[in-house]
Amino acid sequence: MTSAATPRLHRLADACQELTAAPWFSLASFVVIVLNALALGLETYGRSIALAGAPLQTIEYACLVYFVAELLARFGAYLRRPGDFFRDPWNVFDLIIVAAPLMPGIRENITMLRLLRLARIVRAFRLFPSLRVILVGIRRSLPGLGSFLLVTVLVLYGYAMLGWMLFGTAIPERYGTVGQAMLTLFLLLSLDGITDTLQAGREVTEWAVLYYVSYMVAACYLLTNLLVGVVLNALDEAHQEERAAAARAGQPEISDDVSEPSVHEQLAQLHTIIADLEHRLPKATGGARDARPSPVDSVRP
Repeated sequence: MTSAATPRLHRLADACQELTAAPWFSLASFVVIVLNALALGLETYGRSIALAGAPLQTIEYACLVYFVAELLARFGAYLRRPGDFFRDPWNVFDLIIVAAPLMPGIRENITMLRLLRLARIVRAFRLFPSLRVILVGIRRSLPGLGSFLLVTVLVLYGYAMLGWMLFGTAIPERYGTVGQAMLTLFLLLSLDGITDTLQAGREVTEWAVLYYVSYMVAACYLLTNLLVGVVLNALDEAHQEERAAAARAGQPEISDDVSEPSVHEQLAQLHTIIADLEHRLPKATGGARDARPSPVDSVRP
């Protein structure tokens, strides 16, 4: 590459970087993604295809052209170091989603083409940091969710065996086998119909009260709070990771709340202002008192 072409590439990279960092650019991309999703949804109605098949096809081509132009602009922002473009998983995802429908063999497959067009909706997550935090948080919570599911299965299996022993003969349609009992208890996790289920169990044995109450505490409350804790912890880690990535990229940090001083800091600032006013007040009063003529001077000829 010649030395004369290098400044041009740098200027082009700066222009592309400024373009992709502009808020309106992300908003325009989001609007196009929503438009593409609406067009994809309208294609599921046969009457829409009959009435507006050609316009829908035109919208599809226009969206594809915009996505290609957007991808080129994002790649242009990495012209100084093109290899860094492929280090960002979102860029690789965009490249696959946008370029795959253009490849022979895929564009002829209607099902695969519709799946790829549907996957474009996921690109909305990359446009807004808050959405990226949610998606990354979901991904980071998967290992914890695996442990949570294992604990849930063990709890359901244990209570299913107890339910089979207590109600297997009297209520075979719900507790006839351990599989049916696990399905019944899984449906009871939402506490829907728990009153009728408890009443039916009490007609069989009085141990049903202890059985269902302990199940509600162990499964419905403790496991639900455990799931919420796993997801919140993953979201917090994803938020810290996004802030660290923004700091490395030189972008402003992502903050969900407005940075305001605490109550103690506000009280300290107010105390400082009052002390400063008290310090200045005697001087101002003394100066005004000195400037005012005394009664003796007023009667003196």
